[in-house]
Amino acid sequence: MIDLSIDNDVAYVVLNAPDKLNALDEGAIVELDAAYQTAERAGVRALVLRGEGRAFCAGRDISAVDPRTDDVLGYLGDLVTPLLQRMSRFPAPTFAAAHGACLGVGLGLLIATDVVYVADTAKIGSPFANLGATLDSGGHALFVERLGAHRTLDLIYSGRLMSGAEAVAGGLFSQVFPAADLTDRTVQAAARAASGATQAFLASKALVQSLRDERLGLWQSMSDETAAQAALCATGDYREGFAAFQEKRKPVFTGRA
Repeated sequence: MIDLSIDNDVAYVVLNAPDKLNALDEGAIVELDAAYQTAERAGVRALVLRGEGRAFCAGRDISAVDPRTDDVLGYLGDLVTPLLQRMSRFPAPTFAAAHGACLGVGLGLLIATDVVYVADTAKIGSPFANLGATLDSGGHALFVERLGAHRTLDLIYSGRLMSGAEAVAGGLFSQVFPAADLTDRTVQAAARAASGATQAFLASKALVQSLRDERLGLWQSMSDETAAQAALCATGDYREGFAAFQEKRKPVFTGRA
């Protein structure tokens, strides 16, 4: 159910089980992890993640799960968390196009992606109270950081789902587009990134993740920026960027270290 194709330095990863709203069982998580490994080995310079059909991803596929014997730790701890960590540290800019249901593990896939564009039809939230379950895959951290504790618990207690426009207005994700335009706009953004200064992008990705995960202060972050800039001086793209500016032409970046 996971399709991977590569074209012009961009990897396209597609969740392709539209009959079940791209819900992910254990096998699909393993497939998705393998797709990211393959894309990484191919040295792509950007990646696009999207879902086929009416939804991006409705979360975990629980159609065959017996709650009496459910191995939650095995699924979430041993499969999902390592996948999300792999996605987060992917060595190129990553983009997701999210439409319809984006729930549970599906929301986690978005959290682990660098840039998320959502359709106005997207549905984002925590409807799991009806299952006697709770939000997982990083959802609590995302909602509390962006929405605050009160709005987070209101969403969880009520089970209300936010639209794509509301999610963007709340700072959860980057931009909202009409559903018909979403994939094209996401692909265009990835193509632009794939022709850019990849090492500089990765430096910024690392800086942003440090700020998020380590809660760095201004001066430590500034020091890290300075060190990153100094390291970039040794890259071909840095020299090309300066040369193109001085020669008043468009730069041609290779993305190499």
